[in-house]
Amino acid sequence: MRRLAGVLVAATSILAAVTLAPITAIASPAQARAGGSSAADAAFVHRMVFEVPLRDFARAASVRLGPDGREGDLWFDWTTDLCSAPLLGNSGRTFDFTEPCRRHDFGYRNTKQLDHRYGTRAWNHAARKRIDQQFLADMLGQCRSRSIIDRPPCMSWAYTYYGAVRVAGGP
Repeated sequence: MRRLAGVLVAATSILAAVTLAPITAIASPAQARAGGSSAADAAFVHRMVFEVPLRDFARAASVRLGPDGREGDLWFDWTTDLCSAPLLGNSGRTFDFTEPCRRHDFGYRNTKQLDHRYGTRAWNHAARKRIDQQFLADMLGQCRSRSIIDRPPCMSWAYTYYGAVRVAGGP
């Protein structure tokens, strides 16, 4: 059963990744001129993905908090598909990976946007692996908040989701 669930997560993730449209710019040319620099944008993405506690990231994502502290940011891509797992979703009886999925999507989308906007090479194997490792850490953190009985299956799901993104996530 456990193996079947892992295969289902991997298969649905691959199908979702194949059917998703390519990422496009989220800002108009006027907004692009109002944006930051490559280094400032990269620092903001890094801080939001790797340094900000998950609960603070969730609050920032809910209001699209920009680097200047104002709500309603249109420069960064705050969209999410919540783990691209249509058969299982991002939550279940023993787990809720909503916020880890949201942060993972933010990391992927905005690291790719750095390349798109500035011609950098921010999106690469090492960056993807680091974002995926943060995703696993966030999911395991969510599992630690579950009851002692629900922790083992939650952790199993966390490793299953992590395995799926490592297989289907990109370079």
